[in-house]
Amino acid sequence: MTDGAAAGAPSTAGAEIARARARDLARGLGRDLGWSALSAILMVLSVPRFDAWPLMWIALGPSLHVTLTSTTARRAFAYGWWTGLLANTIAFWWMRGLLERFAHMPALAAIPIMLLLTAYQGLEFGLWAYAVHRLARRRPDVGLAWVAPLAMVTVELLVPQIFPFYLAISQAWVVPVIQIADLSGPMGVTFVLVMVTGALYDGLRAWRARARTRGSGPVALLRPLAVPALVVVAVLVYGGLRIRQVDARRAAAPHAQVGIVQANVGIEEKWDPGEAARLLLLHQTESAKLAASGPGRRAADLVIWPESSYPYVLPRDLRHDFLPGDPRRAGWSPPVPLLFGAVTMADSRGRAPLEGPDRFPYNTAIMLDAAGRVTGTYDKIFLLIFGEYIPFYDAIPWFTRLVPEASNFSRGRLVTTFPFEHDGHTYRLGPLICYEDILAGFSRRVAAEDPNLLVNITNDAWFGQTAEPYQHLALAVFRSVEHRLDMVRAVNTGVSAHIDAVGRVVRAADAVNPDAVPPPGPTGLLADVALLERGGAYVRLGDAFAVACLACGVVLWIRGGRRAHSARKKNG
Repeated sequence: MTDGAAAGAPSTAGAEIARARARDLARGLGRDLGWSALSAILMVLSVPRFDAWPLMWIALGPSLHVTLTSTTARRAFAYGWWTGLLANTIAFWWMRGLLERFAHMPALAAIPIMLLLTAYQGLEFGLWAYAVHRLARRRPDVGLAWVAPLAMVTVELLVPQIFPFYLAISQAWVVPVIQIADLSGPMGVTFVLVMVTGALYDGLRAWRARARTRGSGPVALLRPLAVPALVVVAVLVYGGLRIRQVDARRAAAPHAQVGIVQANVGIEEKWDPGEAARLLLLHQTESAKLAASGPGRRAADLVIWPESSYPYVLPRDLRHDFLPGDPRRAGWSPPVPLLFGAVTMADSRGRAPLEGPDRFPYNTAIMLDAAGRVTGTYDKIFLLIFGEYIPFYDAIPWFTRLVPEASNFSRGRLVTTFPFEHDGHTYRLGPLICYEDILAGFSRRVAAEDPNLLVNITNDAWFGQTAEPYQHLALAVFRSVEHRLDMVRAVNTGVSAHIDAVGRVVRAADAVNPDAVPPPGPTGLLADVALLERGGAYVRLGDAFAVACLACGVVLWIRGGRRAHSARKKNG
């Protein structure tokens, strides 16, 4: 018995050690998952509709800690991916309702499909964590105040997103901070946010090192924060100066009154042929109110209707509004220029050919002058996948039977501007349809045509009264700052808005649920817009700042490799 007990003791001790290691591993895993989740929650709370924007300045701190304490780059990637998956799933939760309602999916099917998208979008944070982990070990002499933002901007530049976004979206309402977008685009704002997080982490590490050694003075503690603090001050000073400059330009520029019609019409109602006459009258009635002057209010000089708001299919060779008495006539009295969205087909009968590039309809913006003449058309170029563009359309006919609301449109080819006659002068309107206003590169192409006003027509009725319309608006704000142009947005169920060239949301309607009981009525906004000459360097520089960040990261990586090689040779 004694010998058996003695023989069994090492086995028992080994099992206890193994169990202790398993408990430590589980605690460590739970701790790191929790810290990563905290970063995700802070990021979500900082963006619309929570709008606790200061949180984004520290949001990546917990994830950064997990990244740096991970034993391998792969593990850092996994934790970063978890952060991104969780943040995207919460922020894009509205997609579940979209799939349930319009793809006719039960929640059990909609949620996994939504997770496929959010898992992909979450890769951005996994790649960021991987890059920070590797670069921080390769170049420990470079502070995280520089390593972390260089990695994040590089990832935002290189990783394509189905629903493009930037960390900068959290600062859309913080006007002084976002003024640097006229030089760098939104990725400059992202850089500053992550730089502050990295600098605070550097300062915390310096404080902990001093607590261990007692050998560092207060100067050593403040050194990691000094240059980042100067950068933040420079950003705010630049922001203040640019706000004053642009406000002065707006005050001196000619102005026009733009009427914006938000019809608050649901998707099924919108495409119901039996509702066409009523919907057209609804838009015309609201437009007539905006076009009529009232006590203390000027009449609209231009009226804008949302994307695909005109309820009849139009021929692509349309040259003039329909005659009075025709139920399809868009105009009303008193007549003013009108910019609206419509579906257009290839021939004069509003039908498409069976073959060729014009086989499918176009999502078109049309400009009518006060006399009813068509003075410009623009076909949407960037189509929303599965909503307006179905890959391998002919090979998957079952998809449109499963999702009848999905469409396959022809893609536009050219950006353009619309002429707008006002007070004896001709100005140019830069049309953007739907989510083209969140694509910085595409909007830069439109701005290169020298518009005096950006006009976005959108149908966000797919998303209802969720966070998506507010996220969309926040992303659109950066287009005005980048090009120093006012923007007006006509959105079917909101958020319709006027954004000035500083990036302030001057006027805005609420997003509504078109299926509410009682149903919401139409909303009309009257915006006093400045007709400006384009400003800002972003149209010329493009993403040069982000490319420079990529180049700096590559240089740090290469030089870090050379140092490691030299160290190995010296020690070898």
